[in-house]
Amino acid sequence: MKRTIIASLFLIIACKEEKKEIKIAVESPQIEEKVIQNNQSDEAEAAKKWLEKSIVDYFKANIENGEKNLQKITTKDYFDYKMDAMNVDLDVDGSLTQKEFQDKWKSKFDTTKAGIGIGFLIPAQDWINIEVESCDLKSSSKDEYIFNVVLRDDGFKAHYPSVVKVVKESGSFLIADVLQDEPK
Repeated sequence: MKRTIIASLFLIIACKEEKKEIKIAVESPQIEEKVIQNNQSDEAEAAKKWLEKSIVDYFKANIENGEKNLQKITTKDYFDYKMDAMNVDLDVDGSLTQKEFQDKWKSKFDTTKAGIGIGFLIPAQDWINIEVESCDLKSSSKDEYIFNVVLRDDGFKAHYPSVVKVVKESGSFLIADVLQDEPK
């Protein structure tokens, strides 16, 4: 009888210790998930700050260096795409027709939101003082952040909405796409 009681006690103790191990294993992934979410949140906030500063700096810089300044803040593909979009149907070397532009870029970008024939982020040729009115994170995934952005020019009393995709490449952020509505 004593042996049965002692054996039962050992079984109970063994079961309790096993449950503790299982509990620890279950809690660990939750902690890791929270750390990953915080890191993504920190990265998204860093991307937002970078985007806001880059936009303001771009519009305050010397307009003669506009192409170089655009190249510094965009991916190579987006830069080439936007340059083609701005020059569609213009009488300049390398300009494409609307059809040629769509055929060239439709596999990488939404060519209906390219901002054909208009500038980067705003459809206006002139501006007085471009500021970021709002920049809200729409979605994010690993090293990719999509923002709803509204730019404002108080001098012309204009607002310019767009959707901007920012990617992290080689430790820095770059604009990888801008969805702009065509002016009406």
